Amino acid sequence: MKILNQRQIRQMIERLSIQILENNYEASEIILAGINNNGMGFARKLHEKLAERTDAKLTLVNIRLNPANPLAEEVSLDRDFESLVGKPVIIVDDVANTGRTLFYAFKPFMEFLPAKIEVAVLVDRKHKSFPVKVDYMGLSLATTLRENIDVQIMDVEEEAVFLS
Repeated sequence: MKILNQRQIRQMIERLSIQILENNYEASEIILAGINNNGMGFARKLHEKLAERTDAKLTLVNIRLNPANPLAEEVSLDRDFESLVGKPVIIVDDVANTGRTLFYAFKPFMEFLPAKIEVAVLVDRKHKSFPVKVDYMGLSLATTLRENIDVQIMDVEEEAVFLS
């Protein structure tokens, strides 16, 4: 079942970009750190909208981790830490389920001191097992544990979010 269509997703991205700028209005640079593929795709879309609204420097960073087994390999960033020190970081993912992926995505940021860390997701599910607070969400959704959220945001003709 489709729960979000392309128009709704784009409206959410527009709203989230405004909220991010309101909460980071003094920042000369904002770091958008997307988790893996879909998180990075969502971060790119946020980046596009933010770039339309601000003169602040916007930097995309890719967080690489294994969501199924976050301890199997090192969580890594595609940037050096020095370029991120003292700047606001927004960790971006498509869906927040239990919070485990987001929790482990914080790990590389423990190596330096950012100005602050916030979290943005397109869909926030209410199944948190880890102490992760989502600061910016497109949609908050209460589902059963058996239901699955499928975000189609990259390399598709029409963006959509499905519940199955």
